[in-house]
Amino acid sequence: MNASDTPSMTHEEIGDWWSTSLTRIAPGEIELRGYPVQDVIGRHGFVEVVWLMLRGELPEPAQSRMLESALVAGVDHGPQAPSIAAARMAATCGLGLNNAVASGVNLLGDVHGGAGQQCVALLDRMAELRSEGTDADDVAEAIVAEYRERGGYVPGFGHRFHPRDPRRDPLLGMVRDAVRDGIVDAGPLESALALEKALEGRRGRPVPMNIDGATAVVYACLGFEAELARGLFVLSRSVGILAHAWEESNSGARIKGPLPRTVLAGYTGPSTRLPGEVLDD
Repeated sequence: MNASDTPSMTHEEIGDWWSTSLTRIAPGEIELRGYPVQDVIGRHGFVEVVWLMLRGELPEPAQSRMLESALVAGVDHGPQAPSIAAARMAATCGLGLNNAVASGVNLLGDVHGGAGQQCVALLDRMAELRSEGTDADDVAEAIVAEYRERGGYVPGFGHRFHPRDPRRDPLLGMVRDAVRDGIVDAGPLESALALEKALEGRRGRPVPMNIDGATAVVYACLGFEAELARGLFVLSRSVGILAHAWEESNSGARIKGPLPRTVLAGYTGPSTRLPGEVLDD
């Protein structure tokens, strides 16, 4: 069979190559999940459109407030956050905003930026165990013991900088209100609080939820998949990354490294050698 024998594709078949349920585009027309964009602009907020694009329908007002609060909570954590620091350093190297922001976002992986996803997955796992009739406290105790046995950290709890993350209480308070009003199920909140209790019992001191744990409760209550929790955190933190990259690009500083010039990185190699000197085995 030669090229001339190959059946040609119809316009419809070609259009189906990147078929999508998200956006319909035609000359002079743009629809988002079936809503003409001109009817969305000025009528629905950005967070509502985020929900629409990810979930297919517009959120209820209470759902929108919860999602917005979680996104606001994760916007920024200062230049000590690796993603922010990387974006600022990139800006001082003369990169444009798109490159600087991409540099910061690319640092959001499993270790820095991934705990929210891991915590949602953990809360989902706890929901499965609890559906079998096991008490939340018993499930939490077993999970904390499991993490301790393998030397791991329970994702979403404790903070290297904050004794008590100031973002925890407002988010959990909002979830409690939503549970009281029958908007969301209490399961994720109960499971997360049981984990806090189990961790405190094991360590003999409070180990409160951090931003990843608190937002994980919100996202789990709202029914977001675990992987989307990371995507939403990336969306949120991108705002802080953009702001810091823009500020640094206007500072006039050039090629700021990870340390001030007066501070030298520690050196652990061999001492200075004489010409031709070979160290003994």
